[in-house]
Amino acid sequence: MKRPLSHTVLAALRGSGKLHAGDRLGVAVSGGADSVALLRLLLEIREPLGVLLVVLHFNHSIRGAESDADETFVRKLAAAHELPVIAGGEDVPLAARRHGWNLEDAARRLRYEFFERQAGEGKVAGVAVAHTADDQAETVLAHLIRGTGLTGLGGIFPENGVVIRPLLEVRRQALREYLAGIGQDWREDSSNQDTSRLRARIRRNLLPTLEQQFQHTVVEQLCRLSSLARMEEEFWDGLVSSVYESLTVRGSQRDISISIGDLLDPLRLRQTHDRELNAPDALSRRLVRRMYEELGGSGRQLTAQHVEQVLRLATSSTSGAETQLPGACVEREFNRLRFSRSNASAVREGGKMAPGRRSFSYTVALEASSPAEVVVPEIARRVRLKVIDWSRSARDTTGRQAALDFDRLLSPLILRSWLPGDAFRLPGRQRVRKVKRLLLESRVSWRDRAGWPVLTSGGVLVWVRGFPVATEFAAATGTRQGVVIEEEPL
Repeated sequence: MKRPLSHTVLAALRGSGKLHAGDRLGVAVSGGADSVALLRLLLEIREPLGVLLVVLHFNHSIRGAESDADETFVRKLAAAHELPVIAGGEDVPLAARRHGWNLEDAARRLRYEFFERQAGEGKVAGVAVAHTADDQAETVLAHLIRGTGLTGLGGIFPENGVVIRPLLEVRRQALREYLAGIGQDWREDSSNQDTSRLRARIRRNLLPTLEQQFQHTVVEQLCRLSSLARMEEEFWDGLVSSVYESLTVRGSQRDISISIGDLLDPLRLRQTHDRELNAPDALSRRLVRRMYEELGGSGRQLTAQHVEQVLRLATSSTSGAETQLPGACVEREFNRLRFSRSNASAVREGGKMAPGRRSFSYTVALEASSPAEVVVPEIARRVRLKVIDWSRSARDTTGRQAALDFDRLLSPLILRSWLPGDAFRLPGRQRVRKVKRLLLESRVSWRDRAGWPVLTSGGVLVWVRGFPVATEFAAATGTRQGVVIEEEPL
């Protein structure tokens, strides 16, 4: 005997463990058949489940008057069953253009932000959405077509944060038959007929062909595959989290790096067995995805091809090479890979995308009686120049790299970012060295070099961060007052 749909939904919600008696359960209702069916099924089981229902509707403003008519329909449906409605909406096309998202991805992001906001404000304990078995099958096929690994085969998760999907084992046609049986109408989304969208082509052409000509249970088989893939992912997720925390370095909110050796051999297995680091394994690929997502990237946008681009960067490129990901950039800096969010103000230099030069130039008013302090927001640093009595403090200053002879400095004293052609002579060296070459030899990353600070005196370079001061200006025997340069982050 076939189990009623309401029993399937009830079992799924109880199995989630997210709801308790007395909770307010948000129901995402777009007006389409699937979400309307979900609402009507939840009305049947709300008493045994012990929850209060709240209708949530997000107006995407994509289809103009048609979108507004959807909202009107949902409000009338909720009123007919004496349910409260929380409606929200944004201009999705505008947000898509502003952030560089495609329209479908923008709608999904904003819709789920709306759901999470309602839960975060305590208006609902969770949100039930109406993804079906057909949606699951379409998602798996879409991931396969675009290119995916095991993660993508997991498809749509039954639970994700505040969201619960109790219809993932139910076919779309069964929901329509249920609505017809109770005399409930719904709204049709005209955009579902737009076959320029991959999902619409899969729904209208590919899946029916697979069912009719290859395997009539293909939807069920794809759903079973996604379930197995998710179980595998539960194991991998725990392992990746542990490895990520131990191997990566976060420089800022826009920057994560990892050594190439750690990325290619995270568990040190190949080093143990004397194997070469030239064949990234499954864990390496997952680390790439994790680092991308930690920067705020969407896993939906990162294809298997993108991951391979990053791994090729690690295995067969040289320092300074880079690859672009959706909304992010990965650069090789000697023996490390650095993941960073794409910089909209980036400029192209030397045939590659470079971060903004972060150019700056500040006049330093240094007096013997008081130190000078320069705030440099371009590199988020505060630079201090202190004048000290050198003869009495010589032992204290021994080994300081930035110790200048105050009496040798000439006006104007300028703290600025280094420029191509900058050069000076280091102590003990006969010839002048270019700053660019020194930074390269010291393995200063291409990105960090963009705003590297230097100090000039009367137009002559006297100090470069991280190096001894220029020979002609260095504090020495006979120096009465020395100048020490120090930095601290803002």
